[in-house]
Amino acid sequence: WWLRFPGCEEKGRPARAPFILFMVHCWLISDTHFGHEKACTFLRPDGEKLRPFDNAEEADEAMVEKWNAVVKPKDRIYHLGDVAIPRRGLKVLERLNGRKVLVRGNHDIYKLSDYAQYFDDVRGCFYHHEFMLSHIPLHPELFEQRFRGNIHGHLHCHNVRLPDGSLDRRYFNTCVEQNNFAPFHWDEAMAYFDGE
Repeated sequence: WWLRFPGCEEKGRPARAPFILFMVHCWLISDTHFGHEKACTFLRPDGEKLRPFDNAEEADEAMVEKWNAVVKPKDRIYHLGDVAIPRRGLKVLERLNGRKVLVRGNHDIYKLSDYAQYFDDVRGCFYHHEFMLSHIPLHPELFEQRFRGNIHGHLHCHNVRLPDGSLDRRYFNTCVEQNNFAPFHWDEAMAYFDGE
């Protein structure tokens, strides 16, 4: 992702270079559940803990550290829902780098004004570069004729599968449990869809 910004003009004459270029990265994440104590008690189908943390504070701190290790202040990050439970968990967002866009999830039940102070934009779903971004995976009839795939959250440790049990590669799950509680880079999602 390359952004162009007008060059600075010197007093009395135009700048020699009309544009300054710098790299801005795009990131994806979902289901952080900041502040959610009960999320630390959820189990995987095999009986193992879904999240390897003793409490919400420990989980929140680990996710803040991993987020800020990769997301820079000018990077764009799409949070695909279920940000915080309870509302006070939203305060964690003050500590996170990046220009944030929220695609609301089923647990994002608070007033828009509660989210607007932390996010540049809040949406129900979002079309982005041939892909539909949503919280809950979309039925394939909703996107397969128009979009290359569905980037989503909601499923935590699970993935959308075909009837034979194999991964349905039309879907990319951005839940924190899928990437060691860190954001995915957009390029990782693209490599997945390209079969790499």
